[in-house]
Amino acid sequence: MNMKHIRQFAKTLNVDSGKLPKVELIKKIQVAEGNFACFGTAADGECDQLDCAWRDDCLSESRPAAAEVL
Repeated sequence: MNMKHIRQFAKTLNVDSGKLPKVELIKKIQVAEGNFACFGTAADGECDQLDCAWRDDCLSESRPAAAEVL
């Protein structure tokens, strides 16, 4: 979803989008929806929120977990 659509969606939830970057705006939307503010935090593509509307974008934004030091 592009930023224009995300900002429009935020407006429907009375979320002030201001000049927030995508990740922070989606986290505010998640909170307004009553969900976890977890966008972009999935480690190694693992996420248990299967019904999340942001899931596909989230997984593409998430970074791989840091390699463990032995």
